[in-house]
Amino acid sequence: MVRAGLTPELLTRVGAELADEVGFDRVTVSELARRFDVKVASLYSHLKNSHELRTRIALLALEELADRAADALAGRAGKDALTAFADVYRDYARSHPGRYAATRYRLDPETAARSAGVRHAQMTRAILRGYDLAEPDQTHAVRLLGSVFHGYVDLELAGGFSHSSPGSEESWTRILDALDATLRTWPPS
Repeated sequence: MVRAGLTPELLTRVGAELADEVGFDRVTVSELARRFDVKVASLYSHLKNSHELRTRIALLALEELADRAADALAGRAGKDALTAFADVYRDYARSHPGRYAATRYRLDPETAARSAGVRHAQMTRAILRGYDLAEPDQTHAVRLLGSVFHGYVDLELAGGFSHSSPGSEESWTRILDALDATLRTWPPS
């Protein structure tokens, strides 16, 4: 029997909120059932399993992040675009830590190809066109940016920079300056 008012979309949105509260790795169909005060079995008419729930949350988070990044990038180029893009990732992670973790959930190739992850890659490459990087250097630069953004944000969220000076905001600004300089002077292949 389908519980009135419950839909896969509602379960996904509430699952995303739950991820932000308790952590993405703790989001399960059982945990969601507790949130709605229903039996787990009643949710299985809307979701196959916890993997489907996590996949749906990941897709939602990728879409939200892509929309924010697109808005931030509008009309920007070069270092301004790089900074705006990086700040969107950092701000989203701070506001929605569970959803941010979901953006890195491993998706099967077909789902990934249909996800907003494709838009993230396109926006990153659009930023890099402003630095005049050709392949394969552009791919190397995409990987560099992703590694720095995600690595920094993960360490910052875990409190890795809260115990020393200078503050993490100053480091973030300097790192973005260094990335801009690196991209402008990318070594030839």
